Amino acid sequence: MFINHDIHYLSDVKQSCLNNFTLLGDKGYLSSESKIDLFHTAKIELVTPKRRNQSDFIKYPYVFSKSRKRIETQFSQLTDQFLIKRNYAKSFLGLCTRIWGKITAFTILQLLNHTNGKQLNHIKYALL
Repeated sequence: MFINHDIHYLSDVKQSCLNNFTLLGDKGYLSSESKIDLFHTAKIELVTPKRRNQSDFIKYPYVFSKSRKRIETQFSQLTDQFLIKRNYAKSFLGLCTRIWGKITAFTILQLLNHTNGKQLNHIKYALL
């Protein structure tokens, strides 16, 4: 099974029409050359947490940590509970349709939790 690391997608972000925003990365995005290149070409600031054993360690802001945790939780739920990696699409359009359907179902469950005053990301209990 071929797994591509997220850092390879920075070139796609750089070449997109997106600019002037902050991108939250994980500890795998420590390359300062990539950060500088991304900022100079697209005005995108890549913010990553530092490891404690690094000489320039700075505590990661709480708001960024909270956002990263929510993102990682949602990716985990899409992978494990919605089986987003497992699909038996026969065409690219079929693949897109199945992924959009799973993301839509996930979004509706999040909306139900929000509407009913339940915690977000507790999607297993959204319909109870």
